[in-house]
Amino acid sequence: MKRRQFRRPSGQRRYRRLFFVAAEGRNTEPSYFAILNDQQSTVHVKCLKGGKDSAPIYVLKRLDDYLKEERLKPTDEAWLVVDKNHWPDEQLHILYTWSTKKPNYGFAVSNPKFEYWLLLHFEDGDNVADSRDCSARLRRYLPDSDKSICTRNITSSMIDDAVRRARQRDNPSCSDWPRTTGTTMYKLVQNIRRPAN
Repeated sequence: MKRRQFRRPSGQRRYRRLFFVAAEGRNTEPSYFAILNDQQSTVHVKCLKGGKDSAPIYVLKRLDDYLKEERLKPTDEAWLVVDKNHWPDEQLHILYTWSTKKPNYGFAVSNPKFEYWLLLHFEDGDNVADSRDCSARLRRYLPDSDKSICTRNITSSMIDDAVRRARQRDNPSCSDWPRTTGTTMYKLVQNIRRPAN
């Protein structure tokens, strides 16, 4: 007897909510967002892989180009994820302005960089001097964090801890991006992990 192949009818999606994320990094950020896909099957995060151009304006262009092809449903969200690091405020302001155009657009910035968000999964992240110090401290917990993140090293409770720590540091909550050490990544992660209606 010939085995019947299952094919999903075209135009239908399995997920109730999709998150489209354009980030600076080519390895670390996609590895992290893959972890969040394992949390629940009704939500899917698609991290658009970056090229050699990681400046914020190119991150925005990558997401804009993608959204011309993939329409957002009202329940979907599109997010820009960048580092403050050495980028001038003028570049970040362009991305922030874009994120205010629609209610399902978002902007998450980590200062000094994305690895600070990862560090909050393990500790409070106090007294991080700069980008280099942030990376060195993270390597204590994730020795290969400069390449990718092993999904076994970050648990759901660690993600909860990172959200709590980031939210405490972001007090009062900034509307655009943190000017000192901090991150607004928790806002995106909270939205991803929010139960679908």
